[in-house]
Amino acid sequence: MADHLDQVLGPTDDTVSFIQARGMFYVTALWVLAAAWLPLLLITIGVRMATGYRPRASDLVVFFEASLVVPATVAAVLMLVVWRRLGWLHTSVHGIDFAGTGRQPVHLPWSGIAAVALHGRGPFTDLVITPIAEDYATRLPGKGGPPRVRRRGGDFAYVIDVGLMSPGPEVLLAELHRRLPSKV
Repeated sequence: MADHLDQVLGPTDDTVSFIQARGMFYVTALWVLAAAWLPLLLITIGVRMATGYRPRASDLVVFFEASLVVPATVAAVLMLVVWRRLGWLHTSVHGIDFAGTGRQPVHLPWSGIAAVALHGRGPFTDLVITPIAEDYATRLPGKGGPPRVRRRGGDFAYVIDVGLMSPGPEVLLAELHRRLPSKV
C-alpha cells in the first residue's frame, strides 16, 4: 500500500454534512430583494410626484401589487437558476470538501489547512479557509464557476457562503474546532 498525504486510518463514516436549505435560500432572497425593491419603487413614485404626477387610488393598488409580486417572482426565478447548485460542505477524516453556491467543489486535506474563520453575520456569514499553499487544494469534478477566493497581500483563502447552511455556522465552527483545534 502506497503512502499518501490523505491516507488516514480511522472510521469512514465520520462525515458531517452541511447544506444550504432551498427554503431558507428562497426566503432570504425574497426579503433581500424586497428590501431593495421597495425603496426603488418609493423613489420612483417620489420623482414622478415631483414632476407633477398625482397618483390615484388605482395607481396605489398597482404600486402595492408591484411591491409584493416583483420580489417574489425574481426570488423564484433565482431559486430555479441555483436549484441544483446551492452550497454544501462535508467534513470527514480525509479533509474538507466544499462548494459555494454555483461554484466548483474543492477538496482540502486537514493537513493542508493553515487557518479557518467565520466572517459576517446572519445569512451573510462566510467561512474563510486559508490553505498552507495555494496549490494544496484539489478541484473536484462538477459544474459551476471557479471557487470563490480572496487574495490580500500574499495571502490566499477560499471563501464559502455558509450563513444559510443547515445545521448552522456555529455548529460548523464547532465541527472545525473539533477537527482543527489549533487553527480555528
